[in-house]
Amino acid sequence: MTSETYKFSQASTQYYFDAAFSNLKKIADSRAAIIITDENIFNAHEAKLKGWNVIVLKAGEEFKVQATVDTIIEQMIEMEADRKTTLVGIGGGVITDITGYVASVYMRGIGFGFIPTSVLAMVDASIGGKNGIDVGVYKNMVGIIRQPSFILHDLKLLESLPESEWQNGFAEIIKHACIKDAAMFSELEQHSVSDYRRNRKKMASLIKRNALIKIKVVQKDEFEKGDRKLLNFGHTLGHALENQYELSHGQAISIGMTYASLISAQLLGFKDAEKVIAVLEQYGLPTYAEFDKQKVLEVLKMDKKRVKKEMSYVLLDRIGKGVIQPIALKQLDKIITAL
Repeated sequence: MTSETYKFSQASTQYYFDAAFSNLKKIADSRAAIIITDENIFNAHEAKLKGWNVIVLKAGEEFKVQATVDTIIEQMIEMEADRKTTLVGIGGGVITDITGYVASVYMRGIGFGFIPTSVLAMVDASIGGKNGIDVGVYKNMVGIIRQPSFILHDLKLLESLPESEWQNGFAEIIKHACIKDAAMFSELEQHSVSDYRRNRKKMASLIKRNALIKIKVVQKDEFEKGDRKLLNFGHTLGHALENQYELSHGQAISIGMTYASLISAQLLGFKDAEKVIAVLEQYGLPTYAEFDKQKVLEVLKMDKKRVKKEMSYVLLDRIGKGVIQPIALKQLDKIITAL
């Protein structure tokens, strides 16, 4: 097992790329660690979790709320968790978000690490220190930026994922290609989900490439004052759709990227909107969608990227180059109503 260390402003994270779950024993002491996971992961990997203290949550975004946090903290108190306890989140983005948040507030902060079990969590959700919960339809409205001490990737955990979860993760991979990596976009055009599922070496390389894109952006702008905002490509509209229409994260941001590409064409003269849409469809993701525009606009106006009467919207200048464009809410209202 080899590791790579990446430094952030107040902490460092050890990354174990293409490692194995069994390596966790070398990283965390099972007597002083508590694993947080969901029912699906627990049922699929119960044998691997023997000998560890485990808190099992119900699966799904609807449980990424304060009531779940309270339940976890009550169980941690019963387990006599102290400041030396390490929390280990094993699961997708919901589990990593909650685990990091609980670790950040329990006793004013204890150590934590992640073993992401989905493509989306490996390339995006587990990286960068954003931890938090939803409030009603408002995604990630409450949270903190605090880096995990380690992230371990075991690609074998992806083998039990349904096709829909692979597609979900590829939405974030396509996003990274659109904003930062034109060469990766070209590679994605030549392949499909099944190509990557069949070829572990190719998938390991793609996951690491995407993780490094996000790590480097976060290292430069950990607290989202500038460049990190680019990672929100497709997310402004996507988040407004996600909780209202019970879409997966990947489906919602795919629709968000579709419309962000069309807005980019309208406002910046972006010439490759159809190319972006074609790649999204190639990876089994939704693009054009019917939705209640007024309802979505109401939620969108509460997005964290809004500053007074303007929204910082991520658009594409060209494939591989995202830009942050302030758009007046009145103008955005007209644009989205006309889509």
